[in-house]
Order: sequence, then structure tokens, then C-alpha cells
Amino acid sequence: MDGGGRFSGPLSPAGPAPGPVSRLATRLLRRSPFRALRPKLPIEHRLPRGAGAVGLSASCAALALAGFVASGRYDAFVAEQGRPIDIAARLAGFGVERVTISGISRMYEREVLTAAGIDWRSSVPFLDVADVRERLLRVPLIASASVRKIYPNEIVITQVEREPAALWQKNGEVSVIAADGTVIDTMRDDRYASLPLVVGEGANERLAEYLGLIQAVGSLGERVRAGTYVSGRRWTLKLDGVDIRLPEADPAAALARLVALQRSERLLDKDIIAVDLRMPDRVVVRLTEEAAAARAEAQKKTKKGTAS
Repeated sequence: MDGGGRFSGPLSPAGPAPGPVSRLATRLLRRSPFRALRPKLPIEHRLPRGAGAVGLSASCAALALAGFVASGRYDAFVAEQGRPIDIAARLAGFGVERVTISGISRMYEREVLTAAGIDWRSSVPFLDVADVRERLLRVPLIASASVRKIYPNEIVITQVEREPAALWQKNGEVSVIAADGTVIDTMRDDRYASLPLVVGEGANERLAEYLGLIQAVGSLGERVRAGTYVSGRRWTLKLDGVDIRLPEADPAAALARLVALQRSERLLDKDIIAVDLRMPDRVVVRLTEEAAAARAEAQKKTKKGTAS
């Protein structure tokens, strides 16, 4: 200690000479935090040989593909040959070579395939079965459908068709309807020709009533060709060219009168074009032009004979 009672030596106690770890720590502390960056190689020396040519080729290919798509030629190519992924799958042996359809009754196979969007350009691996099912369900005649793949080359479609019950004519167009009146198809050919025919606004919703009237006439039902729903109130039945005009209230009773007249008088076999049953106490019959002329001539002769 010095005269002032103070230590004149270092505060740290003397110890052994610093070892390798201490020297390393000292060097790290003395090192400047800003390390000099080592010069790097130019980018052309760090890239693989030929990378520039490959990049240029890829850029040119991308530009060419973009131009091909933008010009519309890609869409034309896909429409003619199919998508590139489908082409690759077909070349690998996974093209659609067989489509099995079950549950088909009213539709034709080609109609189902067209609705499903399946043809020779399709491939099994890349066929979207959910999309195919959705496309099929857009067909009004198909009530339900399932689609599955069988590798390598087959698609199986199982469908349930709505049952057509009648034809409905409105504004000159004929549609196929189900029993509840829902339109399920259009009249395109004669496959539905044997179905009952109803005509007029709202006639499809009164189909059950019309079918009941046909049953009410018994054996005459085979001669009924159509039923017209008039003004949303009553029916007129067409029997072999003869119009049967029914009342709004209790048309079944009026048809019972018609059946009785046919049985006793063979009314429907005469030269008539209409029978009006809308009045409960009488039957009004309209003759054909020839029959009306003949009747008028006969009445003239009768009057002359009476006058003489």
C-alpha cells in the first residue's frame, strides 16, 4: 500500500499466463466488427457451362407458347386432338377405349357420351369424374348418376332416368313431362309418340286429372288422342277427330253420359266434329260440313213434301 492507504498494484490478482482459449478470445475482441468482404467471382464464372443458352431457349419457348395460346391456335389444337396431358396419357396406354353405361332406357348411348363429354380424346387418369357426373345431371331426363374409372382404359357410368309420363304441347312446342308435370326432355323423335298428349297452358300440372278422364271413358279411352286444357278451367278431349267439350264441374259425370250415348246411339260413329257436354240437361252435336249440307237438303225436301 502507498502512504495514502491505497493499493498501488493491479486490482486483478496475478494468475497464470493466458492459455490458447484466452488468446483466441482476445483476438476476437480485437477484431474489427466490419470484416472486409472477399472479392467474389463474376456471375459468368459461377454459372454452369451452357446455362445462358438454356435460359435463352426457355424464354423463347415461353414467348412462343404465349403467342400460340393468344392466337387461338391452342384452343383449335385442343378441340381437334385433346389436351396435352390427355395426349400424353393416351400415348402411355391410358386412353378411354370402353365406356359401360347401365340404367339407360330412353336415351341413346351417344346422347349419354355427348352429355358426359367423353370421346376418343379423353384419358382415364385425367378424366374428372365429379365434372362428368355434374354434366350428366344437367340432362333433365337423368335423375341420378355415378361415374368411376377402371384402369387402364374403361369408364363405367350408372344412371337412373326419370320416367316420362306424357307429352305437353305449348305454343307449338312439344315437351316430355314426368308424372308431376316436370319437363324432362324435348320431343325430338318418335320414341315418345305413344305417350298421352296434353295441350295448353297449365295442362302439364293437371296431368293426373287428364289421365283420370281417360280412365273414366272406359274402352273409349283408346280413341282419345289428346286433351286440351281450355282457359285454365276445363278440358276438351280429342277422339278420332271429334272434340268432346267437357264442363268445368264434374267432367266425369259428363263423360258417363257420353259413354251411354255411344252405347245406345253410336253417337261418335256419325258424321260429327264436336259434342258439347257443358250443359247438364242437353247434348249439343256439331255436324261435319258434308253432313250439315246433307241434313239441310233433307230438311228442304221434307218441307216441300209437306207443302204439297
